[in-house]
Amino acid sequence: MPTDITNTPDELFETFVNAQTFKTILHSFDDLCQSIRIDRKTIGYGKRSLYKVLTSKLTSWKSKSLWTKIDKRGSQKEYENGNACADMKVCIVGAGPVGLRLAIECALLGARCIVVEKRDRFSRHNVLHLWPYIISDLRNLGAKVFYGKFATGQIEHISIRQLQCILLKIALVLGVEIYPNVTFIDVIEPISTQQGWRAHFKPETHPIVSTYEFSVLIGADGRRNSLQGFQHKEFRGKLAIGITCNFINRHTREEQNFEEISGVAKIYNPQFFSELQQQTLIDLENIVYYKNDTHYFVMTAKKQSLLDKGVIYQDYPDAARLLARDNVNFIQLCKFACEAAQFATKCSSQFAFEFAEDHHGAADVQMFDFTSLFHAVNASRIIERNDKQILMALVGDSLLESFWPTGSGIGLGFFGLFDTAWSILKFAKHEHPLKILVERESIYMLLSQSTPENTKNNHQLYSINPATRYQNLNSKSCTIDEIRHLYDSDSIPTIDINNNHITSNKINQTSVRRAQSFRQAPSPVSTSSSSSNGNNQQETLFEWCEEILDSYNIKIKNDSKSFQNCLAFCAIVHYYRPDLIDFKSLQSDRPISNFQILFDIMHNQLSLPLDRKLQNSLILSMKSSIEERIRQSSIVILQLLYTHFHHDHHEQQLQRRRSSIPSLDISSPILQKSKKPIDDINNINANTTNNNNNSTVKVSALVAHYSNGDITALSSSANVGVELTERKKNN
Repeated sequence: MPTDITNTPDELFETFVNAQTFKTILHSFDDLCQSIRIDRKTIGYGKRSLYKVLTSKLTSWKSKSLWTKIDKRGSQKEYENGNACADMKVCIVGAGPVGLRLAIECALLGARCIVVEKRDRFSRHNVLHLWPYIISDLRNLGAKVFYGKFATGQIEHISIRQLQCILLKIALVLGVEIYPNVTFIDVIEPISTQQGWRAHFKPETHPIVSTYEFSVLIGADGRRNSLQGFQHKEFRGKLAIGITCNFINRHTREEQNFEEISGVAKIYNPQFFSELQQQTLIDLENIVYYKNDTHYFVMTAKKQSLLDKGVIYQDYPDAARLLARDNVNFIQLCKFACEAAQFATKCSSQFAFEFAEDHHGAADVQMFDFTSLFHAVNASRIIERNDKQILMALVGDSLLESFWPTGSGIGLGFFGLFDTAWSILKFAKHEHPLKILVERESIYMLLSQSTPENTKNNHQLYSINPATRYQNLNSKSCTIDEIRHLYDSDSIPTIDINNNHITSNKINQTSVRRAQSFRQAPSPVSTSSSSSNGNNQQETLFEWCEEILDSYNIKIKNDSKSFQNCLAFCAIVHYYRPDLIDFKSLQSDRPISNFQILFDIMHNQLSLPLDRKLQNSLILSMKSSIEERIRQSSIVILQLLYTHFHHDHHEQQLQRRRSSIPSLDISSPILQKSKKPIDDINNINANTTNNNNNSTVKVSALVAHYSNGDITALSSSANVGVELTERKKNN
């Protein structure tokens, strides 16, 4: 969209204020910046540099009104006038309301912030119920400048699309960079101290994000978040079938007289639901109606009513099968929604509801299972590679899904993003990672319990500091031992913990590897020189594996898929220690995530830490199309697992399996607990020299092969881990 050179900057600002789509907002803002000759490379990206230029160039009454609001918010002490996080670079995945609101906080803190969004339009018409503090928060950021009708109705609500437009505009003027049509794939570790953390995006050739290095990565892309390394618990209750629909609001006189329904349940107004069922044969549990840019309805329907009305073809006990697309009559679903809307609004017989269109151009009506809710086990983690740390965190539905009748989704989402911004501030101040994680996870424990009634009521004093919002805040309710697995470092920390206070020193693993490089080469798996005997022992190892996997219906003979997706190894762990892994939650199409879970358990629960380099080598080998390479890598992992359980308390149960399997001395550094005292580490070189020719260490030769001979490197005592909790079901 070319700049109209006849328009003044203030006129272009007015165009920007009135823009109502994702694309036009971005284009009109680009035009505005061009008109006042803003060069981002010249003015910089952090410390609110763009915002300062805009405030000096735009002087209309409307722009000044906005600047006054933002300046007041930006004067809070936590922001330090935009210098608190001046050296931080943030990447946020997802431009939903929570992701954009967090981007605004990052900009106010002075960080450079990039938001990537895989879509190029805002098309979600669904309406959000706003807690009182959110209304105050958005008003204080100048929401009414961009949307004059904000919070003017009897019931405080706003459509997701409209809220995204408001937040996008505020984020842009604060200097946040937004890139549509960009999909996050995975994070890329720095391979040297001269490089930082990056990510793999599509398109891979994007001129900005493909080379962007950041120290904070936020997952704000919804329930199926794309950040790996975070585990989720599923909460499932009695079947609840939800229907949402949006109808075009033409703002006629009759439509203006429709009365909104803030949320009514059958037990509180049985007459309403009884009359609805008598007149339409529609049986609902509850219903909500909000009048916004669209007429928005959300309701919970009884399964039998949907069957009687022909919306669902066949009854199935499984919710996913019941609501599968091929079991739903979409035309009947639309009729069902229209009848419910007509009854709820008491519209005239001449009035006809017309569906708004979703992003596919179809009628905006959906039916889905409200029964299942996902909560992340942890809110954040910190990883360190080559002296480069990254804070990774989840916000919004990626962190905590809320049950829609409570209207708490966006309320908890904003609380959670403020908590995350507080962690980013602490991270920028170089606080110890474990301290940051203790505080973040302690606060996360309060989030799901928060309501407008049990949080502080002076909303004008709210800030990113949790103490301004939570009434009963204990920022140390989690212990360091409980969250230690969330800090993954490739250096060796020695941590002195006293009443949850931390002092630490670090020794880089590179120096340790160098000190150990003179150790004797490891012995092969088999102590026999006969290759045929070694092959027999390997076959016996696979037979042991097959016997275990038989009960899991996993076949490994002539089929390497179960090794490649890690399900075979995870099944072995589950066979002996079902308390450590939720096997049913594993997905065959997420092999990297499965391997990370396996390696985390080996490190944190089985005391079998694998060197990071070896982990990567094993995963790469599993991706190979060469069967022999896959087989050899499988033997490495199988022998480690066998060795552990061979010496476990299950020994009596496994006596029959033991006799023909070769044992492995677990005194090897790659298998031992990596909590070596500093004094011992300093003496490694001397001890190694003395024992160079008569070492008793015996480790699989395959380990040496796949780690390029560097099998003596100590693994971090804080290796990445995600504590696995069993999926809780409330049937």
